Amino acid sequence: MTAAANDEDLTAIAKGGRQNFIGFLLRLLARLPFLFIAGRLYGPEALGRFASALVVVELVALMCSMGEKRGLAQRLADGEEGTHPANLVYDGMLLAIVFSALAAAFFWLVPAPLFPSGEFTELDRLIVLAIPGYALTEIVLAAQAYKYDIATTVRARAVVEPWTISIMAGVFYFVPALSDSGLSLAYLVSIYAGLFTGLYAFFRSYGPPKHWRPELGYMRKVTARALPLATADAIEWGTRRLDIFILGLFAAPAAVGVYYIAQQVASLPQKLKTSFEPILGPVITKNLKTKNYAAIAKQVCQVGFWIIAAQAGIALALGVPGEAVMGLVGPEFVGGTGALAFLLAAEVVAATAVVSEAVLIYVARGRNLAISVGTIAFQAALTITLIMLVESLGYGEPYKAAAAALALMIALGVASLVKALLLTRILGHPINNWRWALLYAVAPAVLVGWLATQLPEWAELAFGVPAILLTYGFVIWKRGFGPEDRVLFKRNKAETPE
Repeated sequence: MTAAANDEDLTAIAKGGRQNFIGFLLRLLARLPFLFIAGRLYGPEALGRFASALVVVELVALMCSMGEKRGLAQRLADGEEGTHPANLVYDGMLLAIVFSALAAAFFWLVPAPLFPSGEFTELDRLIVLAIPGYALTEIVLAAQAYKYDIATTVRARAVVEPWTISIMAGVFYFVPALSDSGLSLAYLVSIYAGLFTGLYAFFRSYGPPKHWRPELGYMRKVTARALPLATADAIEWGTRRLDIFILGLFAAPAAVGVYYIAQQVASLPQKLKTSFEPILGPVITKNLKTKNYAAIAKQVCQVGFWIIAAQAGIALALGVPGEAVMGLVGPEFVGGTGALAFLLAAEVVAATAVVSEAVLIYVARGRNLAISVGTIAFQAALTITLIMLVESLGYGEPYKAAAAALALMIALGVASLVKALLLTRILGHPINNWRWALLYAVAPAVLVGWLATQLPEWAELAFGVPAILLTYGFVIWKRGFGPEDRVLFKRNKAETPE
């Protein structure tokens, strides 16, 4: 592959990342009202119950999507000649509907895993209907991403879903018959609003299937091929939710609710990783077909640095004034500041694992799965150990939350190191996302942040957060970004608005 082709790939990745970064900003604007409404109106206990159910629903839904979020690109790229692309997508959708319907029926009849505290209403149980909606949304957005249509993902995930859950959570709270289950119902409505957004674009792009007849033998083959990838997806996602599940076993619902808010704030920089996932998959599969491993390694390092650089800046802006950020949701949430700091750090150290896994799922699916299983087992053991240590030392609920977050950070850091080393060995080219410029940018940003914490809380947020971002951004742009990095911010003249 020529240097020009490599540049085209990098430009495509940068374009997709730009579009999804806009989506990240839109998601941020929509997420803030939801956190405020959920924290101030519903309170930490209701949030804790909702969070416990959400963990199970989204994990099961991700499994039911059969790994198509990342595997569909390879199925479409390897599709038999003469086979209509829509038929391959509909195969995946049919499997998802079957598995997710079975899962939803099971959890409707056995709701205990969703609500470990035993406190729920009949309307809360309707959250199981989100399982098929979530699974199908993953597939249709992956199908659009294969055609480099990232704008649909932005609309569905960053505009429709978050604004719907924010608005509906507020509406349901003021309906007496629905207020006790308002969070669950708002989430359910948001999932199907996002699905309909994705389906509209999907039907326009792919149209109906042509001469499509589901074949049991082929379905079995697709299922067997998808299971390792689906499991890896679920484990990668599960590392961000296992802490909530374990915390729910050792702490009160209110503590889980506080931790959930900290996790939601910390998940904002996490969305930057997913900004590149939809477009990175198709580019990687194209280069794998030509065995251009040097280009893949270069793209992984490039995207990895972009992600870490952006995440570190946002983590500083949210973490240094952490007490003020958590206090926005409500005074009872300030105790989660320690957990917020560790969760933000965890997202930074996890970036290398995520970009490495984007390749490993194609070239070392079994070994990647083994590492993922080892990671989540290590995280579970470490989380329980640290929480029990906190209990034995006589510390309160906020320290249990911080212990769970610390365990996550350590586990993700180990996974990043192991997956980067494995990918280096397979590609024959080094995988390293670290640059010393990150350290140069962090130091002055921390100093500015510390000065901001001496101000009144409103000023700390109004002036401190932008000052941290500007300081960090100026230094990283001057000291860390070279010409190839700056393509992320350059709009191609031939690029047409979505």
